[in-house]
Amino acid sequence: MQLIGSLFFTGFLPLWTFLYAIPFVIICAFLPFRRRFALARAYGASVLWVLKWSCGLDYRIEGAALPAGCHVALWKHSSSWETMAMMVVFPRQVWVLKRELLWIPMVGLAVRQMHAIAIDRKAGHSAVAQVIEQGKQRLDEGDWIIIFPEGTRMAAGETRRYGASGTLLAIETGRFIVPVAHNAGVYWPRRGVMKKPGTVRVVIGTPVVTAGREARELNEEIQAWVEATVRALDPTREALPPPAA
Repeated sequence: MQLIGSLFFTGFLPLWTFLYAIPFVIICAFLPFRRRFALARAYGASVLWVLKWSCGLDYRIEGAALPAGCHVALWKHSSSWETMAMMVVFPRQVWVLKRELLWIPMVGLAVRQMHAIAIDRKAGHSAVAQVIEQGKQRLDEGDWIIIFPEGTRMAAGETRRYGASGTLLAIETGRFIVPVAHNAGVYWPRRGVMKKPGTVRVVIGTPVVTAGREARELNEEIQAWVEATVRALDPTREALPPPAA
């Protein structure tokens, strides 16, 4: 049954995304951004509901409360799951994403209408400058900035050096960085059809003050917390023996 549910969801997701994008693009041409985001959140919630119904995969939120205002959130990226969940879990937001997503028929138009910051990942410093410039504008407009600092999905248990654009943006604007760890990669792997039943645990880290901090040191601190938390959330990880008395 799990295979059947997984196959159903695998077919459902691209079809529903394309069909949702058609009226979304038309309707959003006449709506302010806050209402556009409400429609995007409804899309994310619908996908998570079908995922729970078809594959038995639910989620729960743990950790710190979100600070007032809008800030920079750095999410672990190990699955497609978080691309849906972030729309539901966090307030009105703008995403930093690879520009190739803009080339997908209809979906790319929908992404453009969500004020996404689309970057060329090979552009180096110019991509970082783009995130900072456009990110400042979006923060001033009252939107959170959501970034996957690894730049691409990483298999469960893997990581790479976090990009610095989000950290630099937060430092320059004096905003908090909110790190987010989760174990979605265990249940919805980066590759493959099977979705495992269970509950994705999403841990929101304590907001990190950026004033007066050095970007590299701050980035390393956030990565260390996120990756350690992800390891602790892995349900396949052997339980550690209790500490010696």
